[in-house]
Amino acid sequence: MSLKIRLARAGSKKRPYYHIVIADARNPRDGRFIENVGAWNPLLPRDGDRVKLVEDRIRHWLGNGALPTDRVARFLDAAGISKREARNNPNKGEPGKKAQERAAAIKKAQEEAAAAIAAATAEPAAEGAAAE
Repeated sequence: MSLKIRLARAGSKKRPYYHIVIADARNPRDGRFIENVGAWNPLLPRDGDRVKLVEDRIRHWLGNGALPTDRVARFLDAAGISKREARNNPNKGEPGKKAQERAAAIKKAQEEAAAAIAAATAEPAAEGAAAE
């Protein structure tokens, strides 16, 4: 049985509140869980009591092989319970394939327009020099 330490949503519509629970990975998000080990209220300010953890039970379940989800791993790292490796995604800020194609097409059109303007301004000067 693969155990996860994850969030289970509670609260009403547009007023989220999450329980941090130990659950089998195959169970639904808000479904059956083994133990409630904390809570997270994202509506509270960051410096307040936003996250509540039962540290001894979390350490117990981590020792028994439970794996935290990414969000819960952030909470555990902030509390000093477990270490979370920093992630690095250098391609995150780059536009997607279609956006890159659109940008290339726009750049090509601008270069062609600039070349046409340069050619048009060069022709009258050449005609004026030939007339003299």
